[in-house]
Amino acid sequence: MTLLSFGQPANGVIQMAYVVKDIRQAMAQWVERLNVGPWFLLEHFTGDRPVYRGRESQADVAIAMSFAGHMNVELIQPNDEHPSVYREIIETRGYGFHHWGIATADVDSDVARYKAMGLEVAFRAGVPTGGDVVYMDTHGQMPGFVELIATNAVMERVFAGFFGAALSWDGSDPVRPFM
Repeated sequence: MTLLSFGQPANGVIQMAYVVKDIRQAMAQWVERLNVGPWFLLEHFTGDRPVYRGRESQADVAIAMSFAGHMNVELIQPNDEHPSVYREIIETRGYGFHHWGIATADVDSDVARYKAMGLEVAFRAGVPTGGDVVYMDTHGQMPGFVELIATNAVMERVFAGFFGAALSWDGSDPVRPFM
């Protein structure tokens, strides 16, 4: 099995993500209750060329990432009321678990593979680490979306940096800039 630089399988689950009402409060809870940190916060993210359910997306979210062991944890707070994969979950189930992030070296091939399993593309956008992310709608077959996350040298460097910071974290400076 090939592993990414932060210890997760190169074609497996690398992330668990949650939608939250207040990202700063959520980060504080993860720090205080679960000793997870530091968090790397991106206050605004819309993505490059974002498409939600076949239409251009204007939704803006705040994103925070940290590591619990080798697992990347992502917290997502919608910053507006625009339709999005995040609002879908909040409106149907409330705040909480949102998706699993799956590493992929070939996003388009994995999109086709998941479509063959009956899933459909709900959201696609370019990301700051390069490449695209694609959220696949599981239509209730699973309790969340499957997010395909393009792996590349920049993505690995950024995630490995977050992982290394978590390994050596002494509890200080719990919230840091994303990149």
